[in-house]
Amino acid sequence: MCVSRSVFCVFVVTVFFGSLTYGRRNCNYSEILSSYKELIFIELQNLNLTGPYSSQGNGCCPSGKVQRILWSIYGMTQLFKLQGKGKWHRDVGQPVERMGRLIKENCRHADLKNSSCKTGKVLKGRMKKEKMIEALTEDMAGVDMDPDLARGLFEEGATLVLLGVPEGTELGMDYKSWQVGPRFRGIKMIPPGLHFLHYSSVNGQSGIEMGPRMGLFLFLQPREVRLAHWDKKEEDMDFSASQNEEEVSRVKAGLRDLDPFLGPYPYETLRKWVSLTDRLTEEVASSLQPLSGRICAFDDVMPELQLTYTKDREEHNLPRNDTECQSMQEGLERLPRMKQRPGTELRFSHIPKQMYPEGATPAQITQYSMDLSYALDRLLESRYEQEPLHILGELQFAFICFLIGNTYEGFEHWKRLLALLCRAETAMCARRELYLGLIAVLYHQLGEIPPDFFVDIVSQDNFLTSTLQGFFQLATGPGVDSVLRKRAGKFKAHLTKKFRWNFEVDPDDDAPVVVELPEGVSMD
Repeated sequence: MCVSRSVFCVFVVTVFFGSLTYGRRNCNYSEILSSYKELIFIELQNLNLTGPYSSQGNGCCPSGKVQRILWSIYGMTQLFKLQGKGKWHRDVGQPVERMGRLIKENCRHADLKNSSCKTGKVLKGRMKKEKMIEALTEDMAGVDMDPDLARGLFEEGATLVLLGVPEGTELGMDYKSWQVGPRFRGIKMIPPGLHFLHYSSVNGQSGIEMGPRMGLFLFLQPREVRLAHWDKKEEDMDFSASQNEEEVSRVKAGLRDLDPFLGPYPYETLRKWVSLTDRLTEEVASSLQPLSGRICAFDDVMPELQLTYTKDREEHNLPRNDTECQSMQEGLERLPRMKQRPGTELRFSHIPKQMYPEGATPAQITQYSMDLSYALDRLLESRYEQEPLHILGELQFAFICFLIGNTYEGFEHWKRLLALLCRAETAMCARRELYLGLIAVLYHQLGEIPPDFFVDIVSQDNFLTSTLQGFFQLATGPGVDSVLRKRAGKFKAHLTKKFRWNFEVDPDDDAPVVVELPEGVSMD
């Protein structure tokens, strides 16, 4: 195919062009391009239109809706050239030109020609929908929502019907959360793609105490209706009803009646959410999410041994609980040893503690401990051999688990994975696209955290500045691609200006590296 399968971008463009053809009115391309320049062209310039095919290949544009969208975009790029000049025209001129060129080079088709401005047919039942559209625009008061766009979002967007959620529950989707009211029945107008639903149960008696945050990643299709009931016993969402086709069909049939009880998706945070998850695919999220399907802020633990009765402790040569402890150590030993409940663990990639191959000499051990490319290559081969760039999706997954899911394990894995990537000198020379993507991912992630967050309370060392300092030094190496070197320099300047971080101090990496030699290996 010659277009990336980005469900979100296709959805936005579909809604956009649907709004152009609705109603009896003339097309004002100058106004349209001015209003939607960021939403359409600046986002679409990141699409991989070339895909696996080159301009010399035999590939052709996909048929159906995607092909019609590409034709429409190409027609708009041609009409754009005929518009008057101005500041906004200069701002989007380059991405528009690039978009038209990519489509023309990779979609060799006779129908790719200048489009004419046509008025669309008036949809049936338009008058019946007016009140509903007015309600939608009122719900989206925080966002400048065009009625035609609201109509498209309602008809093309997905819907989460969440029944029985207790009043006062903290519930959110992606980057925003709310306190559930008595009329809440779910969320509407959700753009298709990957989303993170999270919630914290509330104490039914006090109404103040909140439980730990739980969440799950969902991949929603256009016009999909996902149904869940609140499980009072487990204090969790039960999505098993979504497997009942009859019940889902009944909910779909009554969706218009449910509309007043559905909260609109927070489109004011959509751009930020997309920037934090643009590398995270459904496949990667599913492989990293716990088998239980839930990500919990606190580990769900259970005792390694069930020692309910005194005789159970005696069988394991443990002291009785009804005897007095003689020391603090004895008291600690009497506490049950806990383990995480099977199926609730986050399934992150394993980062080996041993960064060098078996049989390495002392000199090689030192080399592999300074340049972590060997360990990075092993991780990619074991988990992402077909798609190495998916490791950036894992980095985003861990960050979302920490930032929104409140899981400390996500933060720790994010740090370890980032340190591995930033200290892989050989890989930086060989994997240009991976490190260009890493800079883009970090650019958006670091904008969400206070600059002093990474400072160690005890040592006062900033983990992030020391890690990135090593990265910037390696990025200026002789074998690094010129584009990557330039991009790293701009990123360094951006961080220095925004956070006032000093990357010019001599790093600790210049000190001798102390490594542990395996048993049987000596320096002789």
